[in-house]
Amino acid sequence: MDVKNQAFGPDGQLPAGEELSLEEHERLSPHILFEIIRRDGEEELDRLRRALVFSGLAAGLIISFSFLFKAVLTLYLPNFYGAELIACLGYSTGFVMVILGRMQLFTENTITTVIPLFRRPSPAKLLRVLRLWGLVFLSNLLGTTLAALFLSNPWLVSPDLAAVLHDMALHVAQTVPAANIIRGVPAGILIAALVWMMPVSRSFSFFLIVFFTYFIALGGFSHVVVGSCEMAYAVLQGDATLLDYFLRFLLPTGIGNVLGGTFVFTLLVYAQVSEELKK
Repeated sequence: MDVKNQAFGPDGQLPAGEELSLEEHERLSPHILFEIIRRDGEEELDRLRRALVFSGLAAGLIISFSFLFKAVLTLYLPNFYGAELIACLGYSTGFVMVILGRMQLFTENTITTVIPLFRRPSPAKLLRVLRLWGLVFLSNLLGTTLAALFLSNPWLVSPDLAAVLHDMALHVAQTVPAANIIRGVPAGILIAALVWMMPVSRSFSFFLIVFFTYFIALGGFSHVVVGSCEMAYAVLQGDATLLDYFLRFLLPTGIGNVLGGTFVFTLLVYAQVSEELKK
């Protein structure tokens, strides 16, 4: 018998065990990825209001570690060229905790809950999406505001760390609205791309989250939830007003994130698979 054919059955097919191994290593098609995220989105849209609020509140609190740990690394790293390359790793901390913890983060929903709407659009589903967006967004903002209030406590942070937090928050507070819109677009795209790739990442989810969110920080892009903690901190320190918080940062950055996550990435993904969905 030909040794090369010993692994195959009489019909030329691989044995069941090896066929399963082959399927596990095959790349998922865009159509399958779309369907995986659509099902996740449908589950999110069906979640109870109470669950959404508490999950969004937790996400807002936890994502604030991105602000804190970037400041910690900035404080303790020696002043050398390229120190920012290391300090930006701290920014990924909150995202790792929130995404792997399956908490409700507004910018993830710019793709997850929109895909079910694209699949079968209806006024009722649009209202469900807007309901979820509103609940999660407000819960995220409440969480980041509470975190900023906590970080303002002098018993928690040293004067040196408080100075770094202040400088970071001041930088966000001084960014003009137009820049926040433009810088919000790449951040929205990167978060949507991260959500799109999570089903194929398997055991590499941690590294995927760190990779994408690291470049949000390194590129100086604007993320509406993390930035809301920084802006709330600036308001509490007297470096910005509530008008600055809402009109200078929150609204422009939110628009940029939605433009990037929904109207750029998700629309392009839907266009890629729309013909297959009609079959």
